[in-house]
Amino acid sequence: MEHRKFKPFGSISALSLGGGGIGNVWGETSRSERVSTVSLAIESGINHFDMAPMYGKGEAERVIGEAFNRRDHSAINLTTKCRLGTITDSEVYTRLNNSLCRSLETMGVDKVNLFLLHSQLIEDDYQLPFLNEHRATNATTLSCYYNAVIPAFEMLKKEGKIDHWGIGLGQEEALIKAINHEHPPEAIQCAVNILNSIGAIGYVSEKSDPSRVLLECQKQDIPILAIRAVQAGALTSSMDREPHPSGLDKADFMDFERALPFRNLANEWGESPASLAHRFALSVKKVSSVVLGVKNRQELQECIDGESRGKLSSHEMETLLNLF
Repeated sequence: MEHRKFKPFGSISALSLGGGGIGNVWGETSRSERVSTVSLAIESGINHFDMAPMYGKGEAERVIGEAFNRRDHSAINLTTKCRLGTITDSEVYTRLNNSLCRSLETMGVDKVNLFLLHSQLIEDDYQLPFLNEHRATNATTLSCYYNAVIPAFEMLKKEGKIDHWGIGLGQEEALIKAINHEHPPEAIQCAVNILNSIGAIGYVSEKSDPSRVLLECQKQDIPILAIRAVQAGALTSSMDREPHPSGLDKADFMDFERALPFRNLANEWGESPASLAHRFALSVKKVSSVVLGVKNRQELQECIDGESRGKLSSHEMETLLNLF
């Protein structure tokens, strides 16, 4: 597998195994299959695992702990996250530290190589366009981020519990300000897909535009971990789950309908939509690694096979970008 430049680790495998699939976020899979999926990832050259406590209420991290208990994982880089939400500055370090320590214990490791803020960043005076209790409490303001989160991250580095820190999703204006801050994130997770969509988790912005954040990262040379390559299943052959009764994931299913031209083109090119979607993300400028949301060995192998086919040509990229 190709390894690419990634400042926090020096280099990183082109594919990373994410925790959503092995945490049962994207459909049920047995524990033994999830552990076997981690093993296949390691055997295939994947050296980065992207976890979070919220993936299956700790299940993804428990799977990592079980899988790592069976082998030498000294060459593996680990990421975990903390959903901080809306709290006072004085609570930030304690919340981050407690979450991190639980993750370390669950995974059976002494530290993580990258610790990410899992809350969505917003400007201080920003009003969420789609408000409910969950969404309101999952937002962290820039002032809290500057005044408390960054110092807490730096303290955790001094304590030897993390090597590096970064951020992920949020209001585009807030993320761009964070990227250009005097103390920029050491890495960022950017949504990268042909639909330029983050679907159901794009509730912070009235009309989300992930490409703005991607372009700013490219401009400022912020290390990029690409997420949402298949946009919650919308860029695969079929959605492998039923819509949530609450309608919270309606946007993902709408994206699946919108992606019909993409599936048709993948068929014409003799490639599965999932494979093509991952190759698209891998071909985007300055993307260091694409985080996979696979839940079993079959899905993982499809991605590994796709990566082995190499980047898309400029003509293929142009054709895809002209689809929507």
